[in-house]
Amino acid sequence: MNDIIKNIETAQLRESVPAFNVGDTVRVHARIKEGSRERIQIFEGTVLKRQGGSSRETFTVRKTSNGVGVERTWPLHSPTVADIQVVRHGKVRRARLNYLRDRIGKKAKVKELIK
Repeated sequence: MNDIIKNIETAQLRESVPAFNVGDTVRVHARIKEGSRERIQIFEGTVLKRQGGSSRETFTVRKTSNGVGVERTWPLHSPTVADIQVVRHGKVRRARLNYLRDRIGKKAKVKELIK
């Protein structure tokens, strides 16, 4: 039974996943269905966390829109996620950036990692 589930999950994995970590600023291209039409909407923000593994892996992105903090969580291997672009890499020392939820303005910035 366990082998059957593993085979199904590996078949659903996406081949090209960009290398991004917590603290990075990413641009997520999400497929939105409105009636019979389909369009792509871009959501750009900071990655707060990545959790799970294999086909169940998810990541949470936070941005501020009109002064209001907005968070969205996507499955990494979902067909609704058309593309993920890494805008810049962040320099963080945590696996979860929950402290960014309490911060506003320049305090909510993450320093850029210069390689």
